[in-house]
Amino acid sequence: MRMPLRVLPLLLGAAVAALGCASSEQWAEWRQHSSHFASGEHLFFSMRHQGDNPTPRVSRRDIDEAKAQAWWGQPVVVRPEQLFSG
Repeated sequence: MRMPLRVLPLLLGAAVAALGCASSEQWAEWRQHSSHFASGEHLFFSMRHQGDNPTPRVSRRDIDEAKAQAWWGQPVVVRPEQLFSG
């Protein structure tokens, strides 16, 4: 099945736009890892903390898993009084 010639410029434009969405530092970090997330726990933690969530929900278990699995990306900053047991 042949792709219409109108579709090719759209696909190329989308690829160029997607390349412009990350800084050089973000691309360097991305290239250092074989996947986007270190584990399923890392994925679920990141999904819970998308955007500018002013009150992160972080447990001691989250911190332990992050250290053990060597999570990467932008850190979620939590004060000690914000930690909950879970």
